[in-house]
Amino acid sequence: MKASAFTLQRVRHLNADTVELTLSGDTSDIRAPGQFVNIALPGFFLRRPVSVCDWSDGTLTLLLRLAGAGTRQLAATPPGTALDVLSGLGNGFTPPGVPPERVILAGGGIGIAPLYGLAKALSRQGIRPVAALGFRDRAGLFYVDEFRAVCDTVLIATQDGSSGVRGQITDLLQQNVSRTYVYCCGPLPMLRAVYALPHLRGGQYSFEARMGCGFGACMGCSMPFRDGWRRICKDGPVFTREEIIWEN
Repeated sequence: MKASAFTLQRVRHLNADTVELTLSGDTSDIRAPGQFVNIALPGFFLRRPVSVCDWSDGTLTLLLRLAGAGTRQLAATPPGTALDVLSGLGNGFTPPGVPPERVILAGGGIGIAPLYGLAKALSRQGIRPVAALGFRDRAGLFYVDEFRAVCDTVLIATQDGSSGVRGQITDLLQQNVSRTYVYCCGPLPMLRAVYALPHLRGGQYSFEARMGCGFGACMGCSMPFRDGWRRICKDGPVFTREEIIWEN
């Protein structure tokens, strides 16, 4: 973990409630796709955790869903503003250990953000993955072209059928049963539904949670796993399928 000043370079609205932020600063503590940063905002006691979408030497890209006063204030921040950022938080995705033809990426809504960084990392290794992306409707689509640039195939599902397949992310996964290892990120009900698919025998799941500190001190984001209570911010946010249990 590293606390440092980043400068907001650009704010780009991708749709009505999704924004791309480009920041410049020290990204040396970010080592794996799936990690996150925690951003301090004036007037708010708690920082705002945001998944890392992409990064390079000196540049950080974040995708933000406008869900409340904090995220809206962040999206309204003028370019050139210095931001207090804790970077390199949490763990990240690791190599699957299975043949590439068995791997699929599954993201719902803003959960596709860390999967883009993963897709880029895999493509640099000569692996162009299949990505399954779920949205509410066609107006809510974002980053589809970016995924197509680094993936072999991009599958789309929308709840109203206005783009791609009508249905949920699970419908896309059930149409690709040869892909038995999933990298998954999205809301908790989606993670649970994906986990329940019988053809999936391995995978890594990135969990979302309300966080206090973001680095494991407050225990506020703890959830039960097979070996006991774990902190989403410190022990996650990425957990393997074998670690996960679901409360009834």
